[in-house]
Amino acid sequence: MQFLLNDVVLHLDALRPVPRMTGRHFRALPFNVVSRLGQELFAEDPLLPYRNPERATRLASLIMAKAPSINAAQFIAPAYDCRPGEVTLRYANVAFEVMASLKHRQEQGSVDAVWIDRQVWRRLAA
Repeated sequence: MQFLLNDVVLHLDALRPVPRMTGRHFRALPFNVVSRLGQELFAEDPLLPYRNPERATRLASLIMAKAPSINAAQFIAPAYDCRPGEVTLRYANVAFEVMASLKHRQEQGSVDAVWIDRQVWRRLAA
């Protein structure tokens, strides 16, 4: 299973349990708490998917576990060590074909943030 986190396609192992918390503890965790966790992680390190892909994959797994229709998230921090509330976030459901194209281009080394923005986030579209 693939998940786009900002401009990095992550591979999520569907067989591995997502959180170490199980049962009702995880089910009781509201989605906004998972979103806030993402904001905290990106406030601390805006380059999380590059610097700590394991932690980024765990965040993506949590997001998908709480909202299975989401397969892309974008967290934009204005600066390192900013306040979590300053980190903007967006979620998306990216079509399978687009995700496959993103993954293929990433493996070829020909993907960049501008190209992904045009395909998914459309922040730079004018």
